[in-house]
Formats: sequence, structure tokens, C-alpha cells
Amino acid sequence: MTVREIRLFGDPVLKTVSEPIKTFDQKTQALIEDLLDTTKLPGRAGVAAPQIGVNLRAFSFNVDGQLGYIINPVLVEVSGDKVLVDEGCLSVPELWHKTPRYEHVKATGIDLDGEPIELHGSGLMAQMLQHECDHLDGLVYLDRLEGEERKIAMKNLRATDWFMK
Repeated sequence: MTVREIRLFGDPVLKTVSEPIKTFDQKTQALIEDLLDTTKLPGRAGVAAPQIGVNLRAFSFNVDGQLGYIINPVLVEVSGDKVLVDEGCLSVPELWHKTPRYEHVKATGIDLDGEPIELHGSGLMAQMLQHECDHLDGLVYLDRLEGEERKIAMKNLRATDWFMK
């Protein structure tokens, strides 16, 4: 299908809770194909539907050579400690900050045929699952930052050329 433009922080779609996908038709198929095509570009671990301007609960991922997608995902299990990981976001370009994320995560959802999907992992997979599910809940990683890291991130955000001041 098509590589879609990524919406940037400040766009209201990124702060809106996404609606569940209830209809599995050609439009849904096209959305998933666009998400996959958009995620295939180098340096992309995941893209959520709101990042391409679609307020529906779906995202695609490309982690450790595994390309896929999930519809209506739910984080059903988080475990291990919260650790600080370097995190960035296509919707917040140029900025990377230490973000607290759980070490291990399990998510469930469905595919285009309505069949169950279970994704789980640690490391980058766990980070991606939390990051993309946050997008579906109207959050960006900046919302997860704490204390001094958050203050630094907001200062860095205001200094970018792209941020809508």
C-alpha cells in the first residue's frame, strides 16, 4: 500500500484515546498494510495507527527481524522491575530520554481474521509493546518521564525546530 506521514507531538490525534476496531473490511486491511509499510523503513520498531492520523487501536512492529501487527491490543501482563531505557519516538523526532519501562510484557489482541494474537518479550520487544500501547491510550513516551528527566525533555522539546510552539 503506502508509507504514511508520521504525525508529530502537538497533533491532537496523539493525545486522543483510540477506538477499538470493530469492522474488518477493506479499509481495515488497508490500514494494516499502511502500518506495515510505514514500519518497514529503517530504524522503526513500531508505528501505531494514531501516528499516521488514524484513531483506531492497531499497531505494527519490526523487532529483531519479526514484522507484524496487532489489532485491539491489551497489555495483560507486565513483570520484572521498571528499568530506565533510552527511548525515542517517530512522533517526537531528535529526542531520546531515559524512560521507565517494565522488563517483560505480554499483550493479547487479534489479527485481520479475528484470530487471537499473543505477543510477549523482554528488551526491545517489551519496550515496543508498552510504547505502542501508550500511543493507543493517547500517551507519548514523554508522558512517562519522571523528575529531572521530564524537565530536561520539555526543555529539549521547546528547542526543536519542528515543535508547534
